[in-house]
Amino acid sequence: MSTGIVILIASACLILGTVAGFFIARRNFMSYMEKNPQLNEDVIMNMMSQMGQKPSKKKMNQMMSNMQKAQKQAIKGKK
Repeated sequence: MSTGIVILIASACLILGTVAGFFIARRNFMSYMEKNPQLNEDVIMNMMSQMGQKPSKKKMNQMMSNMQKAQKQAIKGKK
């Protein structure tokens, strides 16, 4: 084989591997985020405290439901 063909095959394999790796990693990350959402009451309470709001139970429930609805809509939009 000539050197040009070897370089062409190697570069094609590199590009295909990079593209395939990106999509596989993206799929794994999305499934991980669906199974393990990062938002919970402690995170929201801390976020509200940092913004200078006093978190009440009613506000916490509203924020949790709004965040969960937004996450579900985002997941549906990406599929």
